[in-house]
Amino acid sequence: MPRPPFATHPPNEDMATLLTQLVEELTRKLMQEGPGASAEPTAEVADDLRRHALLRLQILAGVKLAARRLEDQAAHAAAASGAGYPEIGRALSMSRQGARRRWPGLITNSTAHPAPRPTPWSS
Repeated sequence: MPRPPFATHPPNEDMATLLTQLVEELTRKLMQEGPGASAEPTAEVADDLRRHALLRLQILAGVKLAARRLEDQAAHAAAASGAGYPEIGRALSMSRQGARRRWPGLITNSTAHPAPRPTPWSS
């Protein structure tokens, strides 16, 4: 029996909250271990809120880039396994056109797996 088509659900608020907490924890860890970090920061560095905020912003930009790369890999894997732009768009809460604009040329004849057609021998 074939599997039901991929069903998407609206983003789960609990999951979003958990992911936000994980990213915040990762950000704090990277700020402690990142370049220029020391076990005992000087009073000058500890008091420099601007530098702290900019470092946090830089780390979060890196997290966003990493998530985007993972999203790209997942979209390519989905297309290679037969998903089309409508399914990929639904998985990301975007339209088919949005997915197509984001990954032009992702779905080609070589990645599309049309449903098998009956042959004269398979009635």
